[in-house]
Amino acid sequence: MTAFPPLHQFFDSAALAIVLGGTLIATLLRTPWRDATRAVRALAVLPRRPFSAEPLVEQIAHLSRVAKRHGVLTLDRSVITDPDMAEAVAAIVDGEGPEVVASRLNLARTARVERHVAIADIWTGAAEVAPAMGMVGTLIGLAAMFATMNDPQRIGGAMAIALLATLYGALFANLIAQPIAMRLRRAARIEAFERTRIVAPLAALAAREAPRPSRGPSPSPKSGANLVSVA
Repeated sequence: MTAFPPLHQFFDSAALAIVLGGTLIATLLRTPWRDATRAVRALAVLPRRPFSAEPLVEQIAHLSRVAKRHGVLTLDRSVITDPDMAEAVAAIVDGEGPEVVASRLNLARTARVERHVAIADIWTGAAEVAPAMGMVGTLIGLAAMFATMNDPQRIGGAMAIALLATLYGALFANLIAQPIAMRLRRAARIEAFERTRIVAPLAALAAREAPRPSRGPSPSPKSGANLVSVA
């Protein structure tokens, strides 16, 4: 039975630098800096549970009871951490109707989906670039190997770069970047669906608290009876 080689033989700093450094540079060259920083910060979302709108729905129910008891203006002092919901409540306090509130929520949800898709696309792009960078490392290693054919001691290092660069590119693409992109897309789909749950109750709150248009006094029948034309 052939023994498995020690793991340290699969490590080469030059090949790793070529793959990771090349992937990073290629990704930054075709990505806005703001989106790139968001893609890094999005890694903090992966260990968390999927987004759920249940706490927001419960808070809307509480705000509805507060508005019914003390008036809609008291909602302006409420502590709301979710930015989409805070904007909708501010619109309700300003007297906006249910159509405006629902439109603002849908617009914010669409913008959030676009940001999430852009972040997932960055990681998908990194997964596509990494194997190409691995091939670049392989070509560099082969070129170095052919250039040192007269020195047998240096051939092994060049061959290690050529082989391990391809390995690193495949591993980074299929075990790191692509799984991250898929999990971010799944989290974005769940959040987009969950956020639709807060549109109806906030629109209902806006419809209940929106100011009613006042009607002018109707003319008195008596005043109309006194208008008699004189021939």
